[in-house]
Amino acid sequence: MVQTRWWSLVLLLAAAMAVWGGARQAAHAADVCETGRLKARNVSAGLDFDYHDRSYAQVISTLTVSVSAKEWPGATDLALSERSPLYRKAMRCLLRGDDNAPRNREWRFQDPRVSVRGDAVTVHYEATAWIEQNRPFLLGPWRIEVNRKGDNWRVFLRPPNTLKDAKWGQVEIRLDGLEATNAFPPPSSADPERLVWSEPEPFDVRVEVDPPWQRSFNVGERWWTLGWVGVATWWAFTSLVSVAAVLYASRQEPDALGSAAASGTPGPAGFARVVLLWSVLSVVVAVLLRVLIVDRPPSAGPSWRHVVAIALALVLVLAARPWRHIASPPAPAVQEAAAGVDAGHAQRRRAWAVSLTASAVAVSGFLSVLFPSGLIGLTLLALGTLWLWLAAMAAWAWRFAREGVMVRRSWNEAWDKAPVRSTVVAAALLAVVAAGMLASFWWTHARWWSRAYWLIDESEVARDREWARFLQQFPYSGLTWVYAYAWLLTGIALVALLQIRVKDRQGDVRADGPPLGPAKADLLLTVAVFALSVGFRQVEFAGSNLLFGAWLLLMIGSLYAVVTVGRRFSVLGRTEADFRVRRLGTRRRRHVLLNKAHEFRNLHHKLYALDRGRAEGDVSREELEKRLDGLHHWLFAGWGKGRPPAQISVLDAALSWGPGEDWWDNAKSAARLAFGFGIPASLALVWLSYLKDDRTQMATFQSLSGVPEIAAKCLAWQVAWAGAGLVLGALWRVLPGRRSPVRALSLTAAYALPVCVGALVTQITDTELGYVFLHVALMLLVLTLTSIWMDMATFSEERRFWPSRLGLLLSVYQLRGLSTQVAYLAAQLAIVVGVWRSLAGSDSRPK
Repeated sequence: MVQTRWWSLVLLLAAAMAVWGGARQAAHAADVCETGRLKARNVSAGLDFDYHDRSYAQVISTLTVSVSAKEWPGATDLALSERSPLYRKAMRCLLRGDDNAPRNREWRFQDPRVSVRGDAVTVHYEATAWIEQNRPFLLGPWRIEVNRKGDNWRVFLRPPNTLKDAKWGQVEIRLDGLEATNAFPPPSSADPERLVWSEPEPFDVRVEVDPPWQRSFNVGERWWTLGWVGVATWWAFTSLVSVAAVLYASRQEPDALGSAAASGTPGPAGFARVVLLWSVLSVVVAVLLRVLIVDRPPSAGPSWRHVVAIALALVLVLAARPWRHIASPPAPAVQEAAAGVDAGHAQRRRAWAVSLTASAVAVSGFLSVLFPSGLIGLTLLALGTLWLWLAAMAAWAWRFAREGVMVRRSWNEAWDKAPVRSTVVAAALLAVVAAGMLASFWWTHARWWSRAYWLIDESEVARDREWARFLQQFPYSGLTWVYAYAWLLTGIALVALLQIRVKDRQGDVRADGPPLGPAKADLLLTVAVFALSVGFRQVEFAGSNLLFGAWLLLMIGSLYAVVTVGRRFSVLGRTEADFRVRRLGTRRRRHVLLNKAHEFRNLHHKLYALDRGRAEGDVSREELEKRLDGLHHWLFAGWGKGRPPAQISVLDAALSWGPGEDWWDNAKSAARLAFGFGIPASLALVWLSYLKDDRTQMATFQSLSGVPEIAAKCLAWQVAWAGAGLVLGALWRVLPGRRSPVRALSLTAAYALPVCVGALVTQITDTELGYVFLHVALMLLVLTLTSIWMDMATFSEERRFWPSRLGLLLSVYQLRGLSTQVAYLAAQLAIVVGVWRSLAGSDSRPK
């Protein structure tokens, strides 16, 4: 009995020792930072608010810590490379302690600075964040909380547990004029700019701040939703303007919505229905994406949201009907029948090719949702969903461009004769784009993940988990980004409708001569193209998108005002209808006018030479003036009541007409020219917005859509230049000004007026205006170059008389006129360079 108790006592003692040893080992394992030996000294912290001239208040945190290499072994590891595991372990212990939560909103524009002096190792750590949500976040040793309304910010000093026994020197909060309503403990010194505590107990420091309304407007829950209201109004106004323009155009044609040409040609009637369908679908899909997908919380795997996204994309593809037969040139039905190709059979082949391809991708996506199969299944689901949305956008763009006769003839013939091969090629190209977008999204997401999880976990297991989470969310983020650029399709549709309407009226003879520019429905369509392509969407209201729809309406009203003024003060607007018939009514009469303008320039050149003693031949000033007076009398011979405008010459009339046969020819020519002149401007704006310096590149390449956004913005700016050029050419004959650069200036004024209103808004809301004044300067420069080139194109028949285009330009403007244009361009370049140097030379200030 005694022996049994003895053995029991021994076993109990052994078990106790084992438990005690395991506890010591666990404690030692848990305390990898050796907190007992990490006795930091000379610790100081700072927090700096910067909210003026910003959409969101910026908060900058600084922390300076000194540790002894003799007391804490990890101190020497701080001087190693940033990629060293020992460095990350030591830095994690010093800056985070046992906090392993990711810091999504904390940005580091430079690595912590480490300096070694003797046995003292000092670390200076600086981090930045923006108060853009009403959610608490950690920033360095600070915790910042924002209430639901966004009008009360609370700041707490919460250093890591490894610094709880540290000796604190100074804690400072720089308010930059913010009102502190509560501070505890009482600061050692205080003024409106900063609060300072000397040797405080760190966990006791806390401050409450009441920000101005401009900074809480876009942070609180109540106001944050208004930003989405602004985006919704922009979509709604875009569709309403498109629908209004189409319906207005339809009312001018008795059979506009009910008839189609017997040959199947997609005239204004049939195409109007297509544009109306897209206008309604675009709004419905945008609302469904917002309500059913974006606003829903993320799921742990494939869910019904994926099914909705796939179904919406498939509906868009089938509703576009890109296989529809076009019987107009370049593929007339007679030629198609002569070639042994049945139009109906070819259309059915195209329909089957597109429908089967899109349906196959959709079915594979549905199966991936019903039967998930790990990372491979998620990857295929993500690619399939994005492919369908890209296919939907491509299908509508093809439908609009093809029916608007905006596609090359060879592409049309390839689509008509080999639909299966064309579908396979298009599907492969879209797959490459989808794969490229997936790769770029993941690359930028991985960079974001590395920043947010810095000093936490970089294991392969963690990366696999993050890859799966990324794939689950990618279909939503990818498709919403793609659909955000669907406004380009509306612009293509309106341009195509304009072209169809103009072609439908070609050959019509008007009693008052050819029209000077678009009128009524055509003018509304032209204005809508200007508002959509050039649209002023860069300025926010206190950081909110609340006024996005208002900018669209303001742009439309601004251009209408310029056109109204122009019709009264333009060169041709001040002439009579009979004058336009006699001098501009036919191609032959316009040719005579160009010859008279050529004679006018020669006479002025002789006058200029005569005044400088370089006259050729026996000619007197009186004779030259008499011949110039004769040209003026010829121009206005047969003028009706009243006196003709004395300051208008034959050269003014020729330049005001432009190089085209009608206003649509001018529009197309100016659009092509502006597209070419705008390429350097687009590249410059993209560089300034996304690649200017290290901070800008960091923000770009850690944004989920950063890489494709660069290409998309470059394309969007090219569309803006081309759209502005198209409107300049369309309104060429009704814009005010005797010289073409004045016309460019008047159109730029229509763009600049909303900019000035936006500048006033930014002053009221104390937010940043961004690069919009540079946009205005570049717009003026591009349109001025376009207008000068249009003047040379007007006298293109004289190109054979000059060794270069510069010689022709010298002849068109004469020496004095050319020097004025050169000085005008030089002034514009000086403004652009000045604004550029100011923006490119300043530190980037991300929102």
